[in-house]
Amino acid sequence: MMDTAQLTAHLHLLHSSFRHYVGRDLAGLAWQDVSTAHMLDAAPFVLLSHNTDADPLFTYGNQKALEVFEMDWETLTQLPSRYSAEALVREEREHLLQTVARQGYIDDYAGVRISSSGRRFLIRQAIVWNLRDAQGNYAGQAAYFDQWEYLPEITRTRYSQG
Repeated sequence: MMDTAQLTAHLHLLHSSFRHYVGRDLAGLAWQDVSTAHMLDAAPFVLLSHNTDADPLFTYGNQKALEVFEMDWETLTQLPSRYSAEALVREEREHLLQTVARQGYIDDYAGVRISSSGRRFLIRQAIVWNLRDAQGNYAGQAAYFDQWEYLPEITRTRYSQG
């Protein structure tokens, strides 16, 4: 897990990038300090980010993200973010990320994601945006959503990276 200074800096990056691209404060919270970071980390919505690697790895997931994706911090932050989608919808997810890269953000994404145990869920009205550091350089992407619905089990298969 990140220490308090790293967590605060990373969440400030997510917040300031959100404000830059979307034009409002993330989750309606004006940035103040470490207390805002702790509120975002413990919030009832999912907040995630990934880095700029060719196969981006998750760099952050708040407590709700860890719960919904059924992962601990170490598992999430070693996972290529593409594995949050089932193999059949990864192409759709890649198209979404390319659109975000071009436009800066989208605020109406819906799609199916999968937890580490194979539990499928539909997310709605997700906001996905580019991250930019203090110098304006591309620093990855982030996602926020507060609407998800677990889907009926068909045949649950355990999560695998293959």
